[in-house]
Amino acid sequence: MKVASVIVDVPTRQTDRPFDYLIPERWRGVIQPGMRVTVPFGARRLQGFVIDVKDHSEIKQLKPIEHVLDVVPVLNEELLDLGRYLTETTLCFAISAYQAMLPAAMRAKYEKTLRLTDERKRDALPDELKLLFADRMEAAWKDIEAAGLWRPAQKAVQQGVLEAVYEVKEKAGKKTVKHAALAVSTEQAKDALAALPSRQKDVLSFLLEKEEAVPVAELQAALGVSSAPLKALVDKGFIVISDVEVYRDPYRHRTFQPSEPPALTEAQAGALAAITASVRAGEHRTFLLYGVTGSGKTEVYMRAIDEVLRQGKEAIVLVPEISLTPQMVERFKGRFGPKVAVLHSGLSIGEKYDEWRKIHRKEVQLVVGARSAVFAPFENLGMIIIDEEHETSYKQEEMPRYHARDVAIYRARRHGCPVVLGSATPSLETFARAAKGVYGLLELPERIADGGMPDVHVVDMREELRSGNRSMFSRRLLDELRLRLERGEQAVLFLNRRGYSTFVMCRGCGYVIRCPHCDISLTYHRAGERMKCHYCGHEEPLVPRCPACGSEHIRFFGTGTQKVEEELTKLLPTARVIRMDVDTTGRKGAHEELLSRFAAKEADILLGTQMIAKGLDFPDVTLVGVLAADTMLHLPDFRAAEKTFQLLTQVSGRAGRHELPGEVVIQTYAPDHYSIELAARHDYRAFYRREMMMRKAHGYPPYYYLTLITAAHEEAPAAAKAAEKIAAYLRKQLSEDAVVLGPVASTIARLHDRYRYQCMIKYKREPNVTAALKAVIDRYQADAAHGGVAITVDTNPYMMM
Repeated sequence: MKVASVIVDVPTRQTDRPFDYLIPERWRGVIQPGMRVTVPFGARRLQGFVIDVKDHSEIKQLKPIEHVLDVVPVLNEELLDLGRYLTETTLCFAISAYQAMLPAAMRAKYEKTLRLTDERKRDALPDELKLLFADRMEAAWKDIEAAGLWRPAQKAVQQGVLEAVYEVKEKAGKKTVKHAALAVSTEQAKDALAALPSRQKDVLSFLLEKEEAVPVAELQAALGVSSAPLKALVDKGFIVISDVEVYRDPYRHRTFQPSEPPALTEAQAGALAAITASVRAGEHRTFLLYGVTGSGKTEVYMRAIDEVLRQGKEAIVLVPEISLTPQMVERFKGRFGPKVAVLHSGLSIGEKYDEWRKIHRKEVQLVVGARSAVFAPFENLGMIIIDEEHETSYKQEEMPRYHARDVAIYRARRHGCPVVLGSATPSLETFARAAKGVYGLLELPERIADGGMPDVHVVDMREELRSGNRSMFSRRLLDELRLRLERGEQAVLFLNRRGYSTFVMCRGCGYVIRCPHCDISLTYHRAGERMKCHYCGHEEPLVPRCPACGSEHIRFFGTGTQKVEEELTKLLPTARVIRMDVDTTGRKGAHEELLSRFAAKEADILLGTQMIAKGLDFPDVTLVGVLAADTMLHLPDFRAAEKTFQLLTQVSGRAGRHELPGEVVIQTYAPDHYSIELAARHDYRAFYRREMMMRKAHGYPPYYYLTLITAAHEEAPAAAKAAEKIAAYLRKQLSEDAVVLGPVASTIARLHDRYRYQCMIKYKREPNVTAALKAVIDRYQADAAHGGVAITVDTNPYMMM
């Protein structure tokens, strides 16, 4: 007897364990750990992952596996082990961990149909269903729901007249294209030519010339023929038409120019030597490549990757989603050509699936991608690089709540290879480890371009207001923009917002229009005159009168990108502006198109939100303007100063990256704040020392670990009561060294119609913390399934709201 241990696709604590299934005779020796299978689970059919194959089971009567979805395992032994590590460290379900490692196309899509249990029971159907089942044995559940017949259907299932059948389907299949090829030998085809009508003769001659299978569409376009001559040749047995699998290549319309590596500076050569020594020795080390913006970190990555590939090994490069610009892809594709697979959110489900299959089939040796690319199914890893390692987007905010840096270090330890963390503004946790010698510190202190770092001017907007300037642009910034227009240079304007204005308020009574499902104000978007919630997606038309007092004095407060663009065109009518925000980049390929236009100098000013803060490198950009630099400083987040410093340093780094010198104008209402002062001086070390003092004084990372526990319910008292119980339980279970704060209402107290209360644990070494948190999750898991309190646990949280 052969038995498979399967983790089934039911993310609940009760099912978060392997279930044993009998392997039918025909699949013995075929089914291996890491394959996906379909199994019966109660009345349902579910997808599951085989995690072990054994010779016996404690269970007497085993159900058999119904289908095998894979020919070879989709998760290798290392990734199965990584799944176990994720469940332990992020307290997620095993199924969530394994699904996170696969492209969305491979996650199960369940289709439910209702089937007559017996032909003879047709008359026992409720009258409303008789017509639907008049000439068939089964009907799709979605059709029954659409017709509003779910109650009689439910009754028929309870009476045993109908049964629910669940089918597991994949979201995206393989893409195939029809190809035509010769079905006879070259000699036979040549002999047949004379007797064929002209159109058929053209087709056969074309295939003889090509000597290989040709896409039917390409053949028809080249010869201008319909499908009739092809069909005739198939009938005569001269050609065969078959479906050939092809990849959906998102870059098929692009040609990448091979690039030559530039000469290295002394600092670059030193950093590269340390990394390649670790690669050659096959030792696991973590390096922090700390280099100012424009110091050539990417070139160091590329040379190190070159060494890895020469050794016949594979590499993963992670970049933040917003840095995965066409420029970044161009650099890697230009250097490494077809050896590169690219994974990011701009690809369709099918394109991501095909890029993943290239990796799985060992057709590529390098992956460049956003966070989830850290799970690329390589088996001979030689290096993992995380560019802009300080970016908060490397932390996933839903189950499993992993940080890509932790996963990369865990994988690299197993493969015996280095991890390179690169940043001009490393996270405090990373720099503290490098300062202690836990990570190797490699420095690139100067820019490659001779111009040095850009000059930064901080403008106090309070003074502007006092001197009568009510515009959103300071006089300094306007003068600098005019100067760039005169010189034919380009400027980048960065606003830490999106939309037209941040909120809509009645000046008559002070009422602010809020989302009905979340405790947050709606943002006004000029396009379509809509107000949107940026948390749950709710939107509604702009109201002409105040819903509270009926006044017409509805006004927009705050500044959004659309509003800035409008003001710019009034003040600088000749300036050509490209706006990049969520509204203008929603369409596929729009991001790339806008940046290409800016690169081609079709615009003078690039205006945008966070998506333009990093990764962009344009030779003619000599001015960067930052509007509302202090927006983030006022958020209730202990990392607010760090995020502000990082963002200002990154966006300043877009100026003067080539021959032309750069200038930066930072507009702020808090010019004396140390994060703004030190960003203006490009002084990361001074900022690090100052911020570390603050963290130590208040007991925050990297001096302490944090865990955030949130209780959510449709009724505020229920959420508050649960949070109080959890805090009291944790205080009993944990040592006196651990501090349990709260509970308090979350900063955004209601999201998606659920009230939220949270408590926080601060600790240094706490052996009981994992067991205590698992007990909390176990206690509330069943409640959440029945509409009760839902609990989320976030270890080392990055989102405090």
